[in-house]
Amino acid sequence: MSDTATLFIVPTPIGNLQDISERALATLSQVNWIAAEDTRHTQRLLQHFAIQTRTLSLHEHNEDKRTAMLCHRLKDGESVALVSDAGTPLISDPGFVLVRRCREEGIPVVALPGPCAAITALSASGLPTDRFIFEGFLPVKSQARTNLLQSLSDRTCTSVFYEAPRRILETLQDVQRVLGERHIVVAKELTKTFETYIDGTPAQAIDWLQQDPAHQKGEFVLIIGGADLAESEISADAELLLRDLCEVLPLKKAAAIVAKHHNLKKNTLYQFGLTFAGED
Repeated sequence: MSDTATLFIVPTPIGNLQDISERALATLSQVNWIAAEDTRHTQRLLQHFAIQTRTLSLHEHNEDKRTAMLCHRLKDGESVALVSDAGTPLISDPGFVLVRRCREEGIPVVALPGPCAAITALSASGLPTDRFIFEGFLPVKSQARTNLLQSLSDRTCTSVFYEAPRRILETLQDVQRVLGERHIVVAKELTKTFETYIDGTPAQAIDWLQQDPAHQKGEFVLIIGGADLAESEISADAELLLRDLCEVLPLKKAAAIVAKHHNLKKNTLYQFGLTFAGED
């Protein structure tokens, strides 16, 4: 039996083929197998760059079965590259089961840096990037989506979501209903010919989407700005107590004590505490 080979996580372009790296091309050319979310989609990319490596499918419906087979091949010395249809594998795409199993079985895993729609959109959004939460795709059902959006009411950091074209309008209507005129950015068709950023309120984004049916086509990243904590909401006394308690207690426990003492929301205090938790 050969020495254990490596599983490579290889990002692919999210639109512009020039965004693929030389290292990614070399890896895809040199491995024994490419595990692809959709082999037909990946074949078009491989043909463009004249790469002839064999492919096999790995998607949400066969990942468990494929994982066992791929781990066996990796242990036999056959290297594997994991790709998704676009962007970085595992980021709202299949691959977690395979990577987890490889880690558990001591199979080397190497991730290449590269395209990711969430990070691309965030970096150009103009919204705060010092702290953000990536939530993946929003729930399909309206009530579940509403519940998730309500959880953003007190969240002070930026939130990043993916959304499908068939749901983007309905989702923005829910954002407007639940969060009001919160600052948002909608990024559409990143790195492609019709790349567009809509920067403003949910109402402004809804208006733009309804101007032309073509505006609702394509891939979307929705970025929602954090809630602004009103200066008067947390008194100076409450802030002082929170800071003092954070010196001897975890932030979560300190926030709970201050919330009870000053009749404030625990989550509001927790989010506020995060703004100074890292201070010296």
